[in-house]
Amino acid sequence: MSLPDYLQIVPGHSFLSLLIWAVIVIVLLYFARTSAHRSIRGVCQVMRNAMRFASRSILSAEKRLASRNREVLLADGMAAIEREVEREFHRVGVVVERDLQGYPSLNRKLSEQIANIDEDYRQSDEVPPTPPIWVNAVDAVAKIPDKGNQMVSEILKDIHKTIIKIQKEAMEEYWKATNKRHELLKKMMPYWRRLAKTLSVVDKTMNGFQERAMVIDNRMQEYEEIQKGTNKAVRKLSSSSMTQFFISGLVLLIAIGGAVINFNLIALPMSEMVGGGSYIAGFKTSNVAGMVIVLLETALGIFLMDLLRVTKLFPIVGSIDDKLRLRITWAAFIFLFILACIESSLAFMRDIIAANNQALIQSLSGAEEGYGAYSTIPTIGQMAMGFILPFILTFVAWPLESFIHSARTMLGYGLEGFLRFIAVTLRLIGIFFYYLGSALVGLYDLLIFPPLWVEDTIKGKARESVEHPEKTEESPSLAINDSAMDLDDTQVTNPM
Repeated sequence: MSLPDYLQIVPGHSFLSLLIWAVIVIVLLYFARTSAHRSIRGVCQVMRNAMRFASRSILSAEKRLASRNREVLLADGMAAIEREVEREFHRVGVVVERDLQGYPSLNRKLSEQIANIDEDYRQSDEVPPTPPIWVNAVDAVAKIPDKGNQMVSEILKDIHKTIIKIQKEAMEEYWKATNKRHELLKKMMPYWRRLAKTLSVVDKTMNGFQERAMVIDNRMQEYEEIQKGTNKAVRKLSSSSMTQFFISGLVLLIAIGGAVINFNLIALPMSEMVGGGSYIAGFKTSNVAGMVIVLLETALGIFLMDLLRVTKLFPIVGSIDDKLRLRITWAAFIFLFILACIESSLAFMRDIIAANNQALIQSLSGAEEGYGAYSTIPTIGQMAMGFILPFILTFVAWPLESFIHSARTMLGYGLEGFLRFIAVTLRLIGIFFYYLGSALVGLYDLLIFPPLWVEDTIKGKARESVEHPEKTEESPSLAINDSAMDLDDTQVTNPM
């Protein structure tokens, strides 16, 4: 091994020069040991404190983010329950307006009819009328014995026949009146059945009211728990938000698959309309045009759902006047219908263009043209798909709204976990720098171990001289004699 000339202390002896340089460096490092230790420990301590400070700052940000996520989650839960309660009250109002609007008049009519029916029944249950007072007198005269007088006997017989005739006529009139009442009651039976049916409908309506009231009570209890900010409400809302996130994400993936199928239906025919040889940013113009049509249909569907107040993706829609909103709704539906018709016609053109391309390929290859059996079923199916898929994509607004609201919560939880992970990582890095300082100090002492060993040896001897000064001052012979004397003294004092 050779050293440069300017590093050779002893010319021609590279090893000796290297050894001298090593001794010089070790001596310099030995004299700088205290300052080096301080510097190493100071730098590592600064890094450790910086990591700890950064970890605390991130943990503080994570706590603020967790508090913010909790507030947003509770606010979304309260808004959802408010919408549900509003919908339940709307349903109750519709039921009241539809079924119970005429209930007071119906109740009055029912009361009158029930009173009339009760009166008819009461009259039908009357006992036969009592005979007049003179009938008793005639009856008493008829019971007078005739005593063999023919004239009296005939008179009495005539009186008896008259009484029987009058009684029969009275009974016939009574039964006629009774039959008339029964006929009236019989005619009222259908109305009575309709009355019972109406009452059953009212009973079902009242039961529906009770069910709605129970639902509203449950929602109000949940609303109170959310308003109080209990852990139970937060856990329930978190679970619901996570479920909605995955379900809406799955539905959106399915919708994306439908949009891809829709795009493939119109991509080939669009090449005939906008040209298949032009490109926009490296993509075929026909593909870009087909994708724009699919996106326009999806956007119109989302606007249509918002205008119908099914979703609330655009708050400005709620401030539009009802008449203007209705006009915009019809306009959006007409545009969507036109796009669906255009897409259906493009799907019809797809088979024709594909057949022409196939014929062109066969003619260029020199093969004999073959015509297979033509079937209109695939064409009709493609046209139906091209017309229906735009309307199906309209319902993407539902899972999209749910996905956006739940993604806010899931993103907050994910960011919260990420910040916690960074804080723990920084704390571990700080601990690493703390022990790295001790390791670097030990490694530094390991590099200069010869002078440290000499220093420890000298300090050890100095310490021994301080602890046992009589051993260093007396001669070895005196020490031996003293030991012998001590031994003799021991033998004298301890003869055994």
